[in-house]
Amino acid sequence: MPKKKTAIPAKKIKPKSTKKVEGLRTVNPSGQKEQSFFELVYEVARQIPYGRVTSYGAIAACLGTKLSARMVGWAMNGADKVNPTVPAHRVVNRVGLLSGKHHFKPPERMEKLLRKEGVIVKDDVIVNFKEKFWNPLEEIL
Repeated sequence: MPKKKTAIPAKKIKPKSTKKVEGLRTVNPSGQKEQSFFELVYEVARQIPYGRVTSYGAIAACLGTKLSARMVGWAMNGADKVNPTVPAHRVVNRVGLLSGKHHFKPPERMEKLLRKEGVIVKDDVIVNFKEKFWNPLEEIL
């Protein structure tokens, strides 16, 4: 006798985050209906205060995609070609390492810009990282 098939109820899938990104100034590029991920990254980075730093992961979390830190890194890699300017030198890795310095020309430029803003750097790591860290989740949302 064949087994009777029973319907399995579909699971309800909840979105990972229902938070809306608020407090960001809008960017409306000509001809586009929505902002691209990179444009949102640039908008968050533009709000990092002078003399402060944030991480790729903090920007990703602010945008509701905390596992997209590498994509934020890719966005920062092309930030030098964007107008208005993006202070990409203020974005570092989660422990304060200047991991993106090789995308600056010359590579020492990232450290030089940070030092000019009063950020202490030693051996490519921000010495007072916890003091200088700016968390966009707390500051703009």
